[in-house]
Amino acid sequence: MMRGLMMDRPLLLSSVIDYAAAIHPKSEVVSVTVEGGQHRYSYVEARKRIIQLAHGLQEMGVKPGDRVATLAWNGYRHFELYFAISAIGAICHTLNPRLSTEQMDYIVNHAGDTVLFADLTFLPQLEQVQGLFPDDLRYVALTDRAHMPAETKLPNLDCYEEILAGKPEEIVWPEFDENTASGLCYTSGTTGNPKGALYSHRSNVLHSLFVISTNIGTFGADKKILPVVPLFHANAWGLPYSAALSGASLVFPGAALDGPSIFNLMDQEEVYSAWGVPTVWLGLLQEMESRGRKPKGFSQTIIGGSAAPGPMIDALEKKYQIDVMHGWGMTEMSPVGTLAILEPDHKALPIDKRLQLKRKQGRPMFGVDLKIVDEDGQVLPHDGEAIGELCVRGSAIVSGYYNDQPASEAAIDDDGWFRTGDVASISPDSFLTLVDRAKDLVKSGGEWISSIDIENDAMGHPGVAEAAVIAIAHPKWDERPLLIVVKAAGADPSKQEILDHIAGNLAKWQVPDEVEFVDELPHTATGKVSKLKLRQQFKEYILPA
Repeated sequence: MMRGLMMDRPLLLSSVIDYAAAIHPKSEVVSVTVEGGQHRYSYVEARKRIIQLAHGLQEMGVKPGDRVATLAWNGYRHFELYFAISAIGAICHTLNPRLSTEQMDYIVNHAGDTVLFADLTFLPQLEQVQGLFPDDLRYVALTDRAHMPAETKLPNLDCYEEILAGKPEEIVWPEFDENTASGLCYTSGTTGNPKGALYSHRSNVLHSLFVISTNIGTFGADKKILPVVPLFHANAWGLPYSAALSGASLVFPGAALDGPSIFNLMDQEEVYSAWGVPTVWLGLLQEMESRGRKPKGFSQTIIGGSAAPGPMIDALEKKYQIDVMHGWGMTEMSPVGTLAILEPDHKALPIDKRLQLKRKQGRPMFGVDLKIVDEDGQVLPHDGEAIGELCVRGSAIVSGYYNDQPASEAAIDDDGWFRTGDVASISPDSFLTLVDRAKDLVKSGGEWISSIDIENDAMGHPGVAEAAVIAIAHPKWDERPLLIVVKAAGADPSKQEILDHIAGNLAKWQVPDEVEFVDELPHTATGKVSKLKLRQQFKEYILPA
């Protein structure tokens, strides 16, 4: 095969921040800070501080290949760490503060972190668990000297701003193979130990380009994007890189993620697009309802992490004229895989038909291949009817897990595709519809029931704020679905009212036998409903015969 005569230049993340500063000098990064107030600067100023941080890391002894951990909210210092750590050849390892002590212990030791940068919020948490971490792990507080804690149990706690102080604002970035590891993020898996997705410079740059080219209307120097999806999980869906490349301004909410705080920040900054999981937008939607309007400039939301309830999509679209874009992906996919972007012929459909399409998980972005397979691994047709396990492959999808051969072998099929564990169908025009996680399907009388379908229909009842379905053992039918409901504020729907509502949309045998009301549902570290905890909570539950 003849090779083309083209330069072989590495795709490195250092070039992303250089490009942002040179081409988009007026675009900004705005942050709500942990100390209080807001911080605002341009990509030009961000690059100077990133370079200072890079010099500081090298003076601390951070070497290529070292894992440098972060435990922080969405803010400008965390953004700086993203670039500086990777640019010198080290690996930015984002820690999820919502993980259990056992998971945090496993992850830090398994990763072999050498330095841990943490927001002030999380220092008490670290003091409680630091005895589990390596003795030589260094700690840095993401603040200035004035806000450093007077006392701490953390050994030799350094001050972030002092690491940057006086360092040069220019650098000749090191060049290395683009396949060099740049980031590490562990899944919060519901079974077994967490598993590490080890990203490369190449995969992160390509993923950013794929997202921008697939969803070009979201990006540009005239756009402001608010990532509620955290920087501590799956690269905030790649936004630090894709925003910088495209010139979009970033608005970081810090630790204030409640509906009123998000509304006020978006209103003040006139945010165009906001990204996050459904639970976040439930809170924002309630705030919009109470104020009778949406934040100024708010035109689009991208919802992922778990299936967005149909009624939420309907309310945002119909009442507030907000373009809702459903998405799907995984930590292992960098993480975006599909986006519900409509073609002109889709947009010409009546609104209810358009919204039906938007309830699907969308179509694959460039660089992502999808297939569904049966229990024997045979490929199934993309006809919108066949249902099978979803498998993916692409340039920004893991080929295995960090230092975990058994998990890697279980995840990758014989042809090199990643097995997602999701059950799905794919239509002839490439729309993906997730039926369920394989482990969340309910098998009743030999027939499969989707927990997602029941949950979405239940949340269509005005008296339901949140809903989840789990399988309960049944002596006759093997399993039956149990619906667990959180009532909407001020509402008091009866069990029968909810079941009658569901019965209008599902077959009789798919309708749950029972409804249990709870004050709140448990959530995982990434904001999804924890079916594992619900199964534990209701493990002794007995359905009526």
